Amino acid sequence: MTEPQSPKRVLLKLSGEALMGNSQFGIDPIVAQEMARQIHVAHEAGVQVGIVVGGGNIWRGATASAMGMERATADYMGMVATVMNGLALQDALEKAGVQCRVLTAIAMHEVAEPYIRRRAIRHMEKGRVVVMVAGNGTPYFTTDTAAALRGLELDVDVLLMAKNRVDGVYSADPRTDSAAVRYETVTHQEALEKNLKVMDASAMALCRDNNLPIRVFDVTADNAITRALMGEEIGTLVHAG
Repeated sequence: MTEPQSPKRVLLKLSGEALMGNSQFGIDPIVAQEMARQIHVAHEAGVQVGIVVGGGNIWRGATASAMGMERATADYMGMVATVMNGLALQDALEKAGVQCRVLTAIAMHEVAEPYIRRRAIRHMEKGRVVVMVAGNGTPYFTTDTAAALRGLELDVDVLLMAKNRVDGVYSADPRTDSAAVRYETVTHQEALEKNLKVMDASAMALCRDNNLPIRVFDVTADNAITRALMGEEIGTLVHAG
């Protein structure tokens, strides 16, 4: 049996919730350190890593909008929350011995570099992990869509969707439906037609239209980030078919 081939360049989408650990809010430094340790292993093996991080552990724009806040304002606040998470990841990665740059889609010159596609690629080519924050810089788009967009811009081999305690794509929510069946593989089109909740529909359509494969896995499983970054076939593969 041949060993899995490590992708050369990957985009890892981390939810803000994954950074909470067992807490109900905020960032657990121990969780961030463990994520950094796992990323370091793959980085040392030569994998170029880009990360898009969400902000749901601090602020959810859609929830605030539903409660009456103006949607664009709520979404911009969510973008700022992702910057906080990105800085926490940068700190953990650098403490783990990994050079890291935070690139933001909204200007914050004192804390992060502006996101520029060629700059992000150059950083990765020089062996730096790139953490991309503030979504794509505009309201009404999720960080799922930002991850799909950045993955395509940076010409990654695969988009890795790290889910919190869900080990792949299911026919229904396995946390509420005991009859839910996990898929080993599924096509982008099937995921859209069956509304499988891999990511939001705009992001999935973007991946489908540009043949970007997605691997969905449980970020809390043992060494799951390292295994996914190194090309191990964990979770569910969403592909062009």
